[in-house]
Amino acid sequence: MSQFIEPLIRFGINFLITMIIVRLIYYPKQKDKNYVFTFFALNTVVFLVIGLFNVSEISVGVGFGMFAIFSILRFRTDTLPIREITYLFVLIALPVVNSLLIAKQGYPQMIVGNVGLIVILFVLERGWGFRYEARKSITYERIDLIRPENWGELMQDLKARTGLPIKRIEIGRVNLLRDTAELNIYYEVFGVETPEVKVSTSQSTGSGGGE
Repeated sequence: MSQFIEPLIRFGINFLITMIIVRLIYYPKQKDKNYVFTFFALNTVVFLVIGLFNVSEISVGVGFGMFAIFSILRFRTDTLPIREITYLFVLIALPVVNSLLIAKQGYPQMIVGNVGLIVILFVLERGWGFRYEARKSITYERIDLIRPENWGELMQDLKARTGLPIKRIEIGRVNLLRDTAELNIYYEVFGVETPEVKVSTSQSTGSGGGE
């Protein structure tokens, strides 16, 4: 019976840590079913594969070959944001570390490592001690305001039209034929509360609209 209980305990520990990271830290900020599904599925598969290496007489070459298969798998849909890529890496590396430490009975190291990781992710998600800036790229049609003597008016116009607490502006490409300019505006994230609104960054919009 112990040969079944021990694997279940190992699986339960890994699943519990994954649940804390995904459900309590990641999910409140991004309620995306596809990402949540991917995180849990990949985490579980990697944990089972590493567990198989620990109990089977599988050569190192075969092991690297299996991971090479995983490495050529690519997500053919939208490009993953940096935040999601980071969580994906964490949740792939986590079962590898946990499985190896459990196999070597390195429970103190596993506890310290997992608790430390959870605390760091939690603090970073809450933004404690940090003041973040976000950027939007816009196509702006009032080209007369990009002159240095009109930058104050440019700032006020963009604040009024976007409703964002803009801190600084970068002027990019200027199209004199169409009387438009490409601007990058930077604003404090904590000054904006848009929990139900997502702004696409894939296309430009005209007349001072955000991307």
